[in-house]
Amino acid sequence: MRVLMLAWEYPPHKIGGLGKHVTELVPALAAEGVEIYLVTPRIKGGEPYSEEPAESGEGFARVYRVDPAEVDLEDFFAMAWQTNLKLQEKASEIISQNGPFELIHVHDWLVAFAGVQLKQQFRLPMVATIHATERGRGRGHLPGELPRAINNVEWWLTYEAWRVICCSQYMSSEVREYFETPLDKIDIIPNGVNTTRFDALESVGLTEFRQKYAAPDEKIIFYVGRVVEEKGARVLIESAPTILESLTKCKFIIAGMGPQLTEFRQLAKDKGLAERFYFTGFITDDERDKLYKVADVAVFPSLYEPFGIVALEAMAAKVPVVVADTGGLTEVVTNHQTGIMVYPNNPASLAWGILHTLQHEDWARTRAANAYQTVKDVFNWRRVALDTIAVYRQVHNEFLASDWNKVGPRSKRFQFPASAVTK
Repeated sequence: MRVLMLAWEYPPHKIGGLGKHVTELVPALAAEGVEIYLVTPRIKGGEPYSEEPAESGEGFARVYRVDPAEVDLEDFFAMAWQTNLKLQEKASEIISQNGPFELIHVHDWLVAFAGVQLKQQFRLPMVATIHATERGRGRGHLPGELPRAINNVEWWLTYEAWRVICCSQYMSSEVREYFETPLDKIDIIPNGVNTTRFDALESVGLTEFRQKYAAPDEKIIFYVGRVVEEKGARVLIESAPTILESLTKCKFIIAGMGPQLTEFRQLAKDKGLAERFYFTGFITDDERDKLYKVADVAVFPSLYEPFGIVALEAMAAKVPVVVADTGGLTEVVTNHQTGIMVYPNNPASLAWGILHTLQHEDWARTRAANAYQTVKDVFNWRRVALDTIAVYRQVHNEFLASDWNKVGPRSKRFQFPASAVTK
C-alpha cells in the first residue's frame, strides 16, 4: 500500500503532540510494509529529502521537506495557506512520478488546503487525523478572527475526509459536536509511546545529571509541555505554596517553550517561588527523557487535553503521574491504578495529588509499575500502526466500490471553502 502523508510537523520541526505522533507513526507504518511518502514544511531545517528507517529496521519512509512561504509570519493563517500551495506542488510531483497511491493521509487543519486540493485533483480518498480543535483550545469559544478561520478549515477538512481519525473518545465527541461529523465516519485510535528509549536509561548513571536541576535531598516535580494556559502550568505554580508547606525540599521543573514562558516565570517570582522553580526553556529529547527518569512525580494539570501523549511518556519512564481529570487524559490514566487524577484548574486538588504521590512512595511505585505495563500492552506504536492500516484498507476498498472511483483524475483550481467536493 502506497500512502501520501501531509503533516505540518516532522523532525527537526516538532512542537507538540502532533509532531510526536507523526514522528512515531511514520516508521511504525513503514515497518508494516506501508510505503509512506511524507510531505512537510521545512520550517526548522533538515534535508529536503531523506529516507527514514522503519521502526523494525526493515524498509523506510520517504520524507520531502518543502521550504515554507516567505510571508509576514504575524499573519500565520496566510503563511500556512501559501505554504500549502508549495506542499501541493511537491505532492503533485510525487504522485505523478511515483503513483499509483491508494490514499492521502492529512494531519490537522494546517495541511488541509493541500490535502483537499490533491484529493480533488487526483481523485484519491483522503483520511484526516484531528489532533485538537481550535474551539476546544478556547474551551468552547472562538475569540477572534484567526480562531474562527481555523475552526472553519477544521470543519471543511472533516467534511472532505473519507474517514476521520481521533486519538480519544473525548476528541471524537468534540469533532461530532463542533463539526457535526457522523459517528460512523470516525475511527478512534489512541496514541502510543515507545518504551525502548526509557528502558535504555535503566543502566545509565543519572546522579550527576540530576544534580544540574535539584539538590540530592530535593524531590523533583516535573512538568513538560508547551508553556501555554491550556496546559495548566499556572495551576502548578499556584499549587506550589500548599505543597511546600508540607514538603519544603521540592524543586519544580517546567520544561518547554511557549508564548507564556516569560509570564509564568514572573508569576513564580511574584509568589516568592523563584528559587523553587526551574524553567528550562527548550530541552533536547535526550534531556527530556532523562528528566522523566530522575523525577519523583510527573504532573500534567491540563485545562484542555485531546489525548496527553506526555503522560504516556511519563508512564513509559516509570515515573508516577498526576493528571487533571479532563479530556483524553481520563482515557490514558486509570485513577489510583496507573496514576492519580485531580480536579482540573484546581490548585488545592493538584497539591493534594502531588503530596499523596510523594508521601506514599510504595503506592506510587505500584501505580508506576502498573502504568508501564499498560503502555507496553495497550499504547504501543505497532498497535497504532495496525489500527491505522485497517482504516486505510477500509477506505481503499470502499473507494474501489464507489462511483467516485469511476471518474478519472482531474485538475482543478484551488477552492476554499465554499465549493467543497463530496466523496
